[in-house]
Amino acid sequence: MRLVVKIGTSTITYGTGKINYRRIDNLCKVVSDLRNSGVEVILVSSGAIGMGVGKLHLHKKPTDIATKQAAASVGQCELMYVYDRAFSEFNQTVSQILITAEDVEIPLRLKNFRNTINKLLSLGVIPIINENDTVSVEEFGIGDNDTLSAIVAKSVNADLLVLLSDIDGLYTADPHKTHTAKLIEKVKEIDDKIVSLAKGKGSELATGGMETKIKAAKIVTSAGTDMIITNGADIENLYKIADGESVGTIFLGKREE
Repeated sequence: MRLVVKIGTSTITYGTGKINYRRIDNLCKVVSDLRNSGVEVILVSSGAIGMGVGKLHLHKKPTDIATKQAAASVGQCELMYVYDRAFSEFNQTVSQILITAEDVEIPLRLKNFRNTINKLLSLGVIPIINENDTVSVEEFGIGDNDTLSAIVAKSVNADLLVLLSDIDGLYTADPHKTHTAKLIEKVKEIDDKIVSLAKGKGSELATGGMETKIKAAKIVTSAGTDMIITNGADIENLYKIADGESVGTIFLGKREE
């Protein structure tokens, strides 16, 4: 099984931008356990800008491009240091891959990216991917890691994409505002009704919200890959997902008849 897991900023940092070490340690433990069982895991991790905000003692996520890039540069070092140290506790080797839109849009670069991922996985490495925010900007780049994770999953022929978020899945209404909102467990087709449910944005430090997740679902399901949105607060949901249990909201990939 080849699994792409996207970790949102809110999953691995506190609202202050500081690292949530307990959450990261648990994530690395579960992913390492899955890797030991034979599951190939690729992480697409947000958090660089958020960690940079905390490291630079900024009061909030910057709005100008130069400061965003500076925060990403500082935060990416911190992010990989934390991952490398945590995964080492479980005898796992990780690699860092920073990509831009051109790396997945230009055929030769995409081929090289795919070859690198395949070789890393064959060597037992856990690749950790992020957009190269120090040279990319939202206006011209991929823009958010929900979309990036979908592109990665499609590019490497993943069996499943899992988006770990700060919400249990897609609801019939905003569960923070409507107590009668119900979790939608399965989406067979992304129609106008589903799209209309995906409004709003996540936390202050995050880039996207449910809207970017639906966009990601469109990308992977059109390629025949399933996608699940689930709450990153319970990392052990990954065990249930690997075992085929129903957790969060699953978007079914289109299969050839």
